[in-house]
Amino acid sequence: MTTPVTTTDFPMLVLKHRGKVRDMYAIPGHDDKLLMVATDRISAYDVIMDDAIPGKGAVLTELSLFWFDLLQDIVENHLITADVAAYPSVCQPYAEQLQGRSMLVKKTRPLSIECIVRGYISGSFWSAYTKDPVVCGFQLPRGMQESEKFPEPLFTPSTKADLGDHDENISLQQMMDIVGTKRAEEIAAICLALYKKAADYALTRGIIIADTKFELGELDGRLILIDEVLTPDSSRFWPVDLYKSGKSQPSFDKQFLRDYLSTLDWHKTPPAPPLPKDIIEKTKQRYEEAVQRITGKR
Repeated sequence: MTTPVTTTDFPMLVLKHRGKVRDMYAIPGHDDKLLMVATDRISAYDVIMDDAIPGKGAVLTELSLFWFDLLQDIVENHLITADVAAYPSVCQPYAEQLQGRSMLVKKTRPLSIECIVRGYISGSFWSAYTKDPVVCGFQLPRGMQESEKFPEPLFTPSTKADLGDHDENISLQQMMDIVGTKRAEEIAAICLALYKKAADYALTRGIIIADTKFELGELDGRLILIDEVLTPDSSRFWPVDLYKSGKSQPSFDKQFLRDYLSTLDWHKTPPAPPLPKDIIEKTKQRYEEAVQRITGKR
């Protein structure tokens, strides 16, 4: 396996934020732009693993670029270019490290909420449903099975927690209290339209998008699609040919890693347990199959 990129260091740029996966840099002389670099770090249960997945950052970048192009008729996105040769000159000394895992993007003000769309009942939503059919203000049909498709996709926002903390699901009314009724309705409409178009396309490629998380920001008063989009980090991807409701599903995302971690005597808090080589390799293969299926490349 190639050596994973776990961190970046570009002294001529200004590190603004180091997230679970991405390093964000300000560019001297370009106050309206940011450089977004996807590392090979991977997190689970909001804990960054000490071991990384080689090539993961390139997969996330390739998929995001694909979806930005496909979905640009629904909402503007923050991408300026992913052509490293077109980056500002101050970035060029780092061209080799940036190739294939970076984007030059518009600087926006990120929303203070996470924008989640669910087409199928799974994960935390399924856990909550098993206790009460009213989840985040939604009265769900009784008798649903795990992984069952909702009659219509649901927009289910959550709080945006600090690094290391957990996001919390909130109701649409709570979201309206945070951003205002009109803005909340606009956000929900955009995210549902994005999900529906992407989910319909993915089905033609043999993948069910069970749920996904979008990031939106504001630029001059308008909403912009930002960060990554519809990757195995931010979505549940299930193979159509193996789908069967009533149980958890095989997937092309980091659920495989979560399933492994759930077998350990680990309390989902730092320090992270070491990952065996076969878990790293199998996770890598799932990410690569996701990008191959969706884009038709590789």
